[in-house]
Amino acid sequence: MQPDWITSDALVPYADALRQMEARVAAIRAGTANEAIWLLEHPPLYTAGTSARVADLKDPDRFPVHEARRGGQYTYHGPGQRVAYVMLDVGARGRDVRAFVQALEGWVIDALAEFGLKGEIRDGRVGVWISRPDRPPLPDGTAREDKIAAIGIRLSRWISYHGLSINVEPDLSHFDGIVPCGIRGHGVTSLVDLGLPVTLADLDDALKRTFVQRFP
Repeated sequence: MQPDWITSDALVPYADALRQMEARVAAIRAGTANEAIWLLEHPPLYTAGTSARVADLKDPDRFPVHEARRGGQYTYHGPGQRVAYVMLDVGARGRDVRAFVQALEGWVIDALAEFGLKGEIRDGRVGVWISRPDRPPLPDGTAREDKIAAIGIRLSRWISYHGLSINVEPDLSHFDGIVPCGIRGHGVTSLVDLGLPVTLADLDDALKRTFVQRFP
């Protein structure tokens, strides 16, 4: 059975999203609700994952900071960024957390490919990256890459929640208040920043089309 797809048009406060996710996860675990993918946007905020380092929060007064209780470090959420919260039964999907995260990464890559964009993953750098040969390399000569999607999940008795975020057209300067995901040197990009006139609705359609390729 495919999950329910839920889309929120208005900005969803982070605390409200957490409460709703936790309620849905409990219902899935109890067998009273289907799996779900929730597509939404948040007002500008930073979230701290379980591995967040205080030094990576460069401007703590810029936006509200929330403890996310998911894997990962600091990330930004805000308008123009599509957040996809994935409430799926990982227990019924093989009980392999690493494979599940890889499937999420592959799903993002497949969706980006719908717009002719090549997303890539890198060892030691969670998320999905875009090579930027059009930009100067880093001081050590390393080729520049920009992050376009972040991934961080939590499991509650094998039901996942939290999920991923893909930059469509957020204000990229809002990432300046943190070291995104603890990774220094590389930057952050978005679909529109890369010259692709993609809307949130366009991305939603791509995510729905490609989901079954990684989660049959």
